[in-house]
Amino acid sequence: METESEARSLPGPTGLAQIGYMRRILKDPQPVLDELRDRYGPVCAMGAGPMRMAIIGAPGALDDLFAISNESFRWGHKFNVLGFVVGPGSMIVSDGPDHKRRRASVQTAFARRRLNAWVPTIVEQTDAAIDRLGIDLAGETRTVDLYPVGRGIVLEIVVRALFGERLAQRTQEIGDLFQRPQDYLESSFVRQLPHRLPHTARAKVRADRKALDVIYDGEIAHHRQHPTDDPHDTLGTLVQDGSLSDSEIRDQMSTLIGAGYDTTSASFAWMLWCAALEPAVWSQLRAEADDVFGPSGTAEVVVDHTLLNRLGVAERVMRETLRLHPAGVVAPREVAADVRVGEYVIPKGTLILWSAYLAGRDPEAWTDPLRFDPDRFLDLTPEQKVIADHAWVPFGRGARNCIGFALAQMELTLMISRLAQRLDVTPTASVAPPPVGMVVNRPLGGVPMRVAERA
Repeated sequence: METESEARSLPGPTGLAQIGYMRRILKDPQPVLDELRDRYGPVCAMGAGPMRMAIIGAPGALDDLFAISNESFRWGHKFNVLGFVVGPGSMIVSDGPDHKRRRASVQTAFARRRLNAWVPTIVEQTDAAIDRLGIDLAGETRTVDLYPVGRGIVLEIVVRALFGERLAQRTQEIGDLFQRPQDYLESSFVRQLPHRLPHTARAKVRADRKALDVIYDGEIAHHRQHPTDDPHDTLGTLVQDGSLSDSEIRDQMSTLIGAGYDTTSASFAWMLWCAALEPAVWSQLRAEADDVFGPSGTAEVVVDHTLLNRLGVAERVMRETLRLHPAGVVAPREVAADVRVGEYVIPKGTLILWSAYLAGRDPEAWTDPLRFDPDRFLDLTPEQKVIADHAWVPFGRGARNCIGFALAQMELTLMISRLAQRLDVTPTASVAPPPVGMVVNRPLGGVPMRVAERA
């Protein structure tokens, strides 16, 4: 049996080559990950000392990684720039007891009964966006970028889920205040260096966060005076829970907006490309929606949480899209003590970039991994299901998984089903565009489609 001393070091580039890889992966990660996997495998490393990185993308290695105690890692590390946008009290940049306490408080707001109550809102906001689009189309076929349409739907849902109806009229204001911080996270490392200079991009992001904090503080004060058990009001739940300070509540709200807005919007953009490029898939989505929601044009649509269990095609389209195009291509965590992943020992101080992107395209886990095939999830044997579950990790796994994963899956499933039922959509290109984005993986150029109301 192999001993600890016999464990291998991670393979990877050396010399000047690794410098080039490290610079490129921070700008355009997907092609770099593909190249590293082809040359060194789905588990590799580059850099040295405080700049050492390890890429973990093999499903088996991810099993080992997720099984290691969270105490062996740090999320509030020197490379985590998210803290500037979401705040130092955010659960995603917290470690140890602080993380457990902050996440536990937020978890209450995402209980199943609350999630079920959001289903009608998701359908209503999707329909409202389609109705507005129908007015613009006026019975004609036009080229429309559906990316901002999807973003608008998601933003309306997120604001209502986090704040209830009280702030519905300020949805666009909240979205505008959060957009510049999101764009800033995608900017270069040099632009993100800490400073207090005025009139810079960083200063403007700081001002946007202060403006958001004013909105949060107003709502926190309102909920202390008028407690509510509204399932559409996450902030009210956090206030009533009482385990977080006001600053911590503000940081969690910024975290949830970011996690629920940009990532879900990007995933929906990829869903539209993947489904629209396969006419048979779009037809299957439409037929299923007619069966579940009622024929197109039905005046009275009964919407409740039982819908999700009947949208099998839409659920598989969602799963297959996220397999190929996870919103987070890599996710960082710093090793706080030497850890062992498979046959490799990863030393303390290494920045691990684990990759749902690589796991979702692993040829040992998926047959014809680059092909979009929602039916690959049908009729799996028990052994195949275990492999698929281990290799499908767009939301992570374990105690540090995405806290809003269930809401995101609900949104994506319901939104694609309703759009397929009500709109005719034809791609403007024969293949999906290349990906772009370090923090959030989205299609370059948006989702331009020829769109018409259903004939």
